[in-house]
Amino acid sequence: MTEHTINLARRGGAEQAEVFAAETEETPVLFEANRLKQVNRRQTSGLALRVVKDGRIGFAATTRADGVDELVAAALEAAPFGPEAKFDFPPSDTYPSVDVFDPAVDEVSVDRMAHLGQSLIDALRREEAELVCEGRVRKAVQTVTCLNSSGGRFSYRRSVFTVSVGGTLVRGTDMLFVGDGDSSCRPLLDTKAIEESVARQLRYARTTAAAPSGEVPVIFTPLGVAGALVAPLVMAFSGRTVYQGQSPLVGCLGKEMYDRRCSLWDDATVPFRPPSRICDDEGVSSRRLALVEDGVVRSFLYDLQTAGLAGATSTGSAGRSGSGPPAVSPSCLVVAEGDTPLADMLKDVKEGLLVEELMGAGQGNVLGGDFSGNVLLGYKIERGEVVGRVKDAVVAGNVHRALRDLVAIGSEARWVGGALYTPPLYFPRLSVASKS
Repeated sequence: MTEHTINLARRGGAEQAEVFAAETEETPVLFEANRLKQVNRRQTSGLALRVVKDGRIGFAATTRADGVDELVAAALEAAPFGPEAKFDFPPSDTYPSVDVFDPAVDEVSVDRMAHLGQSLIDALRREEAELVCEGRVRKAVQTVTCLNSSGGRFSYRRSVFTVSVGGTLVRGTDMLFVGDGDSSCRPLLDTKAIEESVARQLRYARTTAAAPSGEVPVIFTPLGVAGALVAPLVMAFSGRTVYQGQSPLVGCLGKEMYDRRCSLWDDATVPFRPPSRICDDEGVSSRRLALVEDGVVRSFLYDLQTAGLAGATSTGSAGRSGSGPPAVSPSCLVVAEGDTPLADMLKDVKEGLLVEELMGAGQGNVLGGDFSGNVLLGYKIERGEVVGRVKDAVVAGNVHRALRDLVAIGSEARWVGGALYTPPLYFPRLSVASKS
């Protein structure tokens, strides 16, 4: 079907054409109100066509197996209104070997998945009997295939296994939200780490404490880093925002912009991580790409079109969401570990915050690196100890300034959501406002 689609597009006048096909078989097991709610098994597939006709890009997608003629016609019709193409599709390449498929994922039975989720919920309710939990255990196998008119071709299978749990505790007008999860290309049959993480959240939140106000020390857990700091950071390293002059890192390539202990890279070759792959969604080989090295900005993220506009080279950073066109996207982001245990960070704080999750952190000037959000889950630190959960508090700052002024980088890094590996980060001062 992919070759037939390419041939139809070329006969229709396209100078270049690319077909991207993805098929997913998944089984989600869902829990609600502490009980199993639903088990599904579904299969989805999609076919996307990108053409270059008269120098302009046309795009169309379909989920119909018999809709190839309409797909080609739609892409060709869209081309005159599309952007000017600044790239050629890549030819065939020798891709690295990246382990992203484990047949054991599909062999996990639905009964085992249901038991896994229910056991996790039961364990958390032993910690807090009034907790109302929802959860999800999902297994999936995805097949990705791409072919272009330059002879480029790739195909691979990816397995994904995800376990997540969230809990709500309501007492009067007080609502507490806790939760965690993990995702891998291998079966996650040991949920002890998730259980311990949420249990720790519950223990820290058993009492409440008045939040500090003003410029105070703030420590972000790995969950907090993922929820508050990653989005503005990724946006700044997008080659598109740099090319458009909207990134605060314009002109900063090769300059020391962050603390010298800070290193960050994007790596699509990490074994058994769901975002990993042999190549990006345009056929450019995967690699480990240093974005920040010892505080120095080393690279930005580019797909083919953005690289062409910027006069750069694609970094293999094209991703696709569903059947949409490719766009600049990171794969596995890795923040280098430091040498300070979280316990030592806490001991260093006389009065401050430990942030687990911010709500609405994308408010403000995200392009400029700002973040601001209500503390959905966070705790007051007093004389080196966590003394209780804070309520009605807002934390705000700028991720680029914060990473310049780091006090410490944690030594206990972990994967968050399968796509980010990060330790806790300790900042000397961020703006905290509270009703108290």
